[in-house]
Formats: sequence, C-alpha cells, structure tokens
Amino acid sequence: MLRLIIYQVFNFIFDKIHLMQKILKLLNNFNELVMFKHSIFSLPFIFIAMVVAANGWFGFELLFMGIFAALSARNFAMGFNRYLDRDIDALNPRTINRPSVDGRLSPKQIYIFTILNALIFVVVAFFVNDLAFYLSVPILLVIGSYSYFKRFSSLAHIILGISLGLAPIAGVVAVNETITLWSIYLSVGVMFWVAGFDLLYSLQDIKVDKELGLHSIPSRFGVEKTMLFSKIMHVLTVTFWALFVYEAHLGFFGFIAILVSIIMLNYEHYLVNKDFKKIDKAFFTINGYLGIIFFFLIVLDIIF
Repeated sequence: MLRLIIYQVFNFIFDKIHLMQKILKLLNNFNELVMFKHSIFSLPFIFIAMVVAANGWFGFELLFMGIFAALSARNFAMGFNRYLDRDIDALNPRTINRPSVDGRLSPKQIYIFTILNALIFVVVAFFVNDLAFYLSVPILLVIGSYSYFKRFSSLAHIILGISLGLAPIAGVVAVNETITLWSIYLSVGVMFWVAGFDLLYSLQDIKVDKELGLHSIPSRFGVEKTMLFSKIMHVLTVTFWALFVYEAHLGFFGFIAILVSIIMLNYEHYLVNKDFKKIDKAFFTINGYLGIIFFFLIVLDIIF
C-alpha cells in the first residue's frame, strides 16, 4: 500500500514537471516567434512621450497599462506577420528555422496568439481612456498592414516605421487624451529612424527578395541607393527629433539626446559600410541602446 502511494505521488510529480516543461517550451517558442527582446525599440519612445506629457512621473497604473499595450500591440504585429509569411520564410535561409516554419508552432497556435494579443490591446486601451479605445482598432489595422505591403509595394519599410512611430502618439494619448504637435514630431522621427535601419537590415535579404518578387527597396534599387536612402531617413530622424525637443520646450539634456543620436546613427552606418556582417550589431545593439539613452536623457531633462 505504501509503495503504491509513493508510486502515485512520484507519477503525479513527474506529470506536473513534464507539463511545466511543455509550457516553458511553448513560451520559449512564442518568445522566439515574436523576438520579445526587440520590444526595446518601441518601449522607450512610448515612455518618453508619457514622461513629457505628464511633465514627470505619470503613475504606476499608466506604467503597467503602457507596457501591456505596447507589448500586446507588438506581439499582434509580429504574430500576424509570421502567420502570413510562413510561405516566404520557408524559402529564406535566414528565416527557415523560425518556429512558424519548422513546425514548433502550428498555424492555429500562431493565429490564436495573434487574436489574443489584439484583444488584450483593445481591452487595455478601453481602460486607459476613450480616445485610446477609439484609436485601438485603427492602430491594429496599420501595424498589421505591413505584412501585406511588401508583397506589392516598396513602401513596406515606411509602413513598419509608421507602426513603431505610433508609440509616442499612443503615449501622449494615454496621459492627456490628446495629440500634441511635439508628439507628432517625435513620432515622425521614430518612423524615419525605424524605416532607415530596416533598410539596412533588409540588405541581408536582397537576393531572396529578388528571387521571390518581393518589393523591398534593396531589391528594387540596389545596395548603394538603399544605403543612401537610409542615410537620408536618418537625417530626417534627427531633424524631427530636434523639432520635438524644441516644441516640447526641453533643454540641455534634450539637445544632448539629439547629439548622441547623431553619433550613434553615424556609427551604425559606418559599421554597415565597413562590413555587411555587422548588420546585426548595427540593427540590434546600436538602435537598442539609442532608444534607452534617449529615454534617460529626456528623463534627466524633465528632472532638472
């Protein structure tokens, strides 16, 4: 009898451990699907807008709602993109090992994940304020449209930029339930920033894009013109961020943020010009740090 009880207890424990391992594996696959760590590109700028709009600390409630809104919107966009692009990703050596392609996640699982995150975003927006709720569905339509654009238009890079560029507007709407001119400048700057570094990143897929007939700027205009377009977009980036600093009546640290952005974007282009193998470093490391440094400098400006 005692042996039977011990056996059942151990079976119960092992079943729970096995279940937990399956759940952790599933979560890890979803984490890889949406590249969760890349949320660092959008989060700093929604909080920059919230800090400036509130002229300081905006409260824990809006902090958590801002995080949930930003992450659920991004998860929706990435999930939708991976769901639609399964056929394309299966033909690209760089993306063939994604969970959406190699069978670790089924199309049904990705579809449910995408819809669930869309619902979370709308629900969070409902509890933020009326304007946030009214804008929630149009925002989802915009950020979801990127997945279609590259199939027929080279403007896909701009659409991706707009998708992340909506973050500052969402931030100021959350705090003040309005859209200010400085938030538009900040958003347009983010749009050009993202579109500019996406052009550099997409240089990795120029051959595949041509073979599959995808409408990326690199596949249409070539490497040199793509890099020129990227530089132009990053010049526009710092221009609109400077307008943001001026219009928001920020001071010394705000303009230091612009100077740091110029230095880091120049270094990004230097790395890519020097060696295409440095694209990942330029894309992930430099742009990730840029957003974080920009945020802390704006916070310092508000404090002092």
